[in-house]
Amino acid sequence: MKTKLTNVLAKDGSRKFAELPQAKDWYELRDHLKTLNGAVITNFTTDGVTEAWIDFTYESQKFTVNDQFGDYWFFVNDPNCSDEILTEIVGHCEMLLTP
Repeated sequence: MKTKLTNVLAKDGSRKFAELPQAKDWYELRDHLKTLNGAVITNFTTDGVTEAWIDFTYESQKFTVNDQFGDYWFFVNDPNCSDEILTEIVGHCEMLLTP
């Protein structure tokens, strides 16, 4: 994994744990997340033009990905989620989004 984990707490208590470049569209990222063994997409919302939200579960944790300013921002609902789980998600997404 190339990306360093971050620990930015949002007002709702969730943790922003990573940013990756928006190198592929929302649909490709959503479909790529489905290939992470054990990940389940629970919601996908987009206006089709400017932004999307991808919600999924993995290892009994809830996650959200949103695109902001040309990057995908990754959030976990439980800020105490293990870095091991977060690293697995980021590493999996790096395979699609980084050269």
